[in-house]
Amino acid sequence: MSTAATDRPRRSALYMPGSRPRALEKARTLPADCLIFDLEDAVTPAEKAAARQTVAEALATGGYGRREVVIRINGLDTEWGADDLTAAASSGSDAVLIPKVESAAMVRDAEARLEAAGAPGAMKIWAMMETPLGMLNAAGIAASSPRLACLVMGTNDLVKELGAAHTRARLPVITALGLSMLAARAHGLAILDGVYNAFRDQGGLRAACGQGREMGFDGKTLIHPDQLAIANEVFAPSADEVALAERQLKAFAEIEATGQAVAVVDGHIVENLHVETARALLARASAIAESELETAG
Repeated sequence: MSTAATDRPRRSALYMPGSRPRALEKARTLPADCLIFDLEDAVTPAEKAAARQTVAEALATGGYGRREVVIRINGLDTEWGADDLTAAASSGSDAVLIPKVESAAMVRDAEARLEAAGAPGAMKIWAMMETPLGMLNAAGIAASSPRLACLVMGTNDLVKELGAAHTRARLPVITALGLSMLAARAHGLAILDGVYNAFRDQGGLRAACGQGREMGFDGKTLIHPDQLAIANEVFAPSADEVALAERQLKAFAEIEATGQAVAVVDGHIVENLHVETARALLARASAIAESELETAG
C-alpha cells in the first residue's frame, strides 16, 4: 500500500453543496474523513458565484478540525473555473478537486494557476477520473505533478459517457476502475471509489464499499451523511484483521530470530511481503484511532 494511502484516513469523502450554508455548518459535526465542498454539479449556474463566496466564508470561519477539506471547482474550460481556482488558492482548503481530468497537461495547468494565485505549497490537487479519455491517460495523469495527491472516481459521469449501465457488480466500469487503481498505486497516490446513488439502500452501500476495499480503494465518495458510518466501518481494519496482523508480526519476528525467513500463522505462510502488509494495516488502524479520538475530543 502506498504512503499516500496511509498518511491520513480517507475512508469517507462526503460531497457537500457549496451553495448551502447550513450544510457547510453541519459538516463541522459529521464523522467524515474528507469533506468535498462542491461548486460544480451540486450548484446551479445562477448560484455559482454566490456558492464560491459561501465556501470561502465557511473555510474562513473554520471549525472543521482534522477533516480534510477539498473544494471541487468547475472545469477550467467553463466561465467559473478560473475564479473558483483563484479563490480556492487562498481559502485554506487542503486540496482542490479538478473535474473531468483527461490529461497530464490539465493537471499541470491547474498547478500553474494555483502557484500564480499564491497557493501554499501544502495545498494538493485531486483529480476526478470520469471520462474514457481520462482512463486511457490515467498513468500520465498520475505522474503529472508533485501537488497531485488523490484520484477520485466519477463513476456516474463515466457510465454516462460509456453509454453503459449501473450494475451491482459494476462490470461495465471495472476496467476503468482498474486502470485508475494501477496508475494511483504506481505513483504513490491515494484513490477514492465513486459514489453509491441509492443512499437509503444500506445493504447495497455496504456491498459496494466491500467491493471497493477488496479492489484496494482507500475510501468511498458519498452523497449523504447517512452513508458515513458504513463507509467508515468497511474501509477501516476490523478487530480480527488487526489481531491477525499482530500475530503475523510476532510470529515472523520469532522465526527471523532463528535465521529463517518464513513463518506460519493460522495455516498460512508469512513472508516479508505479508509483514509489510501487516505493518501498513496496523499503521492505518492507528491513524484512524487517533483521528477519531481527536474528533471525539
